[in-house]
This record gives sequence, structure tokens and C-alpha cells, in this order.
Amino acid sequence: MYWERFAVFDVETPNSANNRMSAIGVTIVSQGQIVQHLETLIDPETHFDPFNVQLTGITPQAVQGKPTFPVLWNLLEPMLNNSILVAHNAPFDLSVLARCLKHYGIRWQDNPRYLCTCQVGRKHLRHLPDRKLNTICSHLQIPLDHHRAGSDSEACAKILIHYLQQGIDLTPFLRTYDMTTIRTKPHC
Repeated sequence: MYWERFAVFDVETPNSANNRMSAIGVTIVSQGQIVQHLETLIDPETHFDPFNVQLTGITPQAVQGKPTFPVLWNLLEPMLNNSILVAHNAPFDLSVLARCLKHYGIRWQDNPRYLCTCQVGRKHLRHLPDRKLNTICSHLQIPLDHHRAGSDSEACAKILIHYLQQGIDLTPFLRTYDMTTIRTKPHC
């Protein structure tokens, strides 16, 4: 899997509906190296919950004049295509992506392949008290500005690279996400 192209991403949401994004970070890993990075705020065209504002620091004022998801999708789609999608707690980030695509009526891949760095950590970093992103980053001495999409995606990419450099076989962790039903497909 070392030779694969990975699109490591993280999203922040404006409210508990988790069907829109207020920010996204995408870090492309190819041949075990970070080769591209994107982070941007997004105008979610919806309300913000106080909890999400407190967690992410993203306010309605911060996203004024920022691109909406459909505009940004023209930049995101080529980055995500032909890649294994990777996130920390990937089912959450994938569900937000799927709901956002559905809300805007954007058709994309039905069944992208993905990996979850949290799941890999559950097997290979059992000695840690938990497998939260900040815990793993602290253990591996990876800088992290938590709940900032760009920082989270880059940190997750560095965790992925660590797994690759350790020779961990990621194949057993490869899953398929059903973008229509918004859930991981059963593993056979």
C-alpha cells in the first residue's frame, strides 16, 4: 500500500446536523510523502450551533465570503478521485461528505475505498490510553492544532506515513463506504 495515493481529509461542521461543512483540510500522500495540502473555510449556508463554534473557533462571520461547497467541489473532486480516502474516525468525516454531496445534489463515487487511522491505532497502538487524534499525535510527537481541519488532516497524514514506515499491513483495514446509504459496507 506504500505506493497508493491517499487523500487524507478532515471536516469541521457548523452544527449537530453534520450535513454541511464549515471547513475542510485535505492532505495528499503519495509514495509515503505529503505531496499536496489544502485547507479552507467553507460557507455552509446554514446556522451555527454554539457548541461547534466553541469547538472549532469557526463563526458565521469567519465564513462570510468564503466559497460554498459546490464551488469548492470543483477543487476537491480531483484531489479525492483515484485515492484511498483516509481520516481519523473516518466514518464521521465520510458521513459528512456524503450528506453534503446529497444536500447539494452532487453525484460522485458510489463506493469509495477508505482507511481509518483510529482503527489502525486500536490494533497497533494498544498501549496508549485511547486512540484519539491528539493522543496519538502526542505519542508520535506530531504537531497538532486540534479541530482545525488543515492541521487535523496533516497530522492524520503523518500518522498514516508512520504506519507505512513501520511496515504495518493496512490491507485488513481497507473498507468501502456506501455514499448512498451513508454507512460502511459490510466487510466480507
